[in-house]
Amino acid sequence: MIQGLKTGAWVTSERTRVYCWMLLAFWLVGILAVIITSDGGLDFSGRPLGTDFSNVWSAGRLVLDGQAPAAYDIQLHHLIQQAAFSAPDVPYYGWHYPPFFLFIAAALAALPYGWALAVWLAATFPLYLGVVRSISNVPLTALLATAYPAVAVNIIHGQNGFLSAALLGAGLVLLDRRPVLAGMAFGVLAYKPQFGILIPLVLIATGRWRVFGVAAATVVTLIGLSSAVFGVEIWQAFLTSTAYTRKVVLEAGALNPEKLLSLFAALRVWGVSVTYAYVGQGLLALGVMVSTVWLWRQSVAQELKSAGLVAGALLLTPYALDYDLMILGPAIAWMAVLGLKNGFLDWEISTLVLVWALPLVSRLAAIGGSVPLGLMGVLALYALVLRRVHSKQIICS
Repeated sequence: MIQGLKTGAWVTSERTRVYCWMLLAFWLVGILAVIITSDGGLDFSGRPLGTDFSNVWSAGRLVLDGQAPAAYDIQLHHLIQQAAFSAPDVPYYGWHYPPFFLFIAAALAALPYGWALAVWLAATFPLYLGVVRSISNVPLTALLATAYPAVAVNIIHGQNGFLSAALLGAGLVLLDRRPVLAGMAFGVLAYKPQFGILIPLVLIATGRWRVFGVAAATVVTLIGLSSAVFGVEIWQAFLTSTAYTRKVVLEAGALNPEKLLSLFAALRVWGVSVTYAYVGQGLLALGVMVSTVWLWRQSVAQELKSAGLVAGALLLTPYALDYDLMILGPAIAWMAVLGLKNGFLDWEISTLVLVWALPLVSRLAAIGGSVPLGLMGVLALYALVLRRVHSKQIICS
C-alpha cells in the first residue's frame, strides 16, 4: 500500500473516471434537493440559495436604485437582502469588493435573484473550464476539472471562484504569447486584490514591463470609470468598510474560521493572539514572496512557475476561504502536465490527489478537530513546486 501511494500507481484512469462521476452525481442530487426544498429563495436552514451571491445581487440593487455607496453600509445593505427574501432574520452577507465590481453586480441585479445566480454561474464556469483545457488537453481533463470539489463549493456559495481562476490562469497562460491580454486579465483580477500581490513582484523581477504596464493601466482605468459613474466618494466608503472586514470579519471571527485557509486563521483557532497571528502570517508571506521571486528567476518550465505563483497567492493572504481553492484548479493541471511529460516524482501523484480533494474535506477537518487541512494542502502543493526546482529535472520549456 505504501509503495502504491509513493508511486501513485493506485490512481488509474478507470478509478479516476468512476470517482469523478460519483462525485458529480452526489453534488447534482444534493444541489437539486436544496433547490427543490427551498422556500422563497431560502434553503432549509433559512439561508439564501447561493448564500454569498446575495451580497452581490443586493449591492447591484442599490446601484440600480441610485445608492451605490450604500453597498458599503452594513445596515442598508442588509435591509436589501432582507427585503429580497421577505425574511427579517436572513443572515447578513457583507460586500467587500472594490467599487468597480459594482458594474457586474448591477448587471446581475437587473434580473430576478434566482435567474441572476444561474446566469452568474453559467457565464463564469466555462471561463474556468476553458483555461484548464488550454493548460491540459489530455483525456479526463474536462471531467477532472468539473468534478473538482471546489466547483461544487463555489456553486453552493454563489461565489466568484470561477472568474478568479479564469483571470489568474489566463494571465499566466497568455503571459508571453499575448502580453496585452495577460496584463488586462491581471488588472481585472484586482477585484480580488489579495490574490494579486505576487503578480507585480514577479513581473518586475522578470522584466515583463509590458504586462506590468497594461495591468496597471487596466486598474487605473477601472478606478477612473467607477469614480466617474459612482462618484469619488464611493472609494471613501469602500476604504472605510475595510476596517469592518479586518476587525470584525477576520480578527473577531465573525466569519467561521473553519472556512479560512490562512495561517492567520489557524493560529487564531489555536488560541494565538491577533498580534502574533499577524506576525506568523507576515513571516509566511515574506517567505512566500522571496521564494516565489526566486522561483521565477530560475530556468525552469513556465508551468512550474505558474503553479508556484497560484499556490503562493493563497498562502500570502490572511483572507482566503475554502471556495478560493478554485484558483488551484489551473495549478493542479500545470503540475499534472509536467508529471506526464517528465515523469512524476515520489509521492507527487498522491499529493496532487489530496490537493484536488481538499475542498471536500478541509472545512470538515477544521470543524471536527481544528486541523487546518486546507492550509496544509496548499503548503504541500507549494512544496511540490519547490522540490521540482531542486530536483533539477524540469528545465525551461
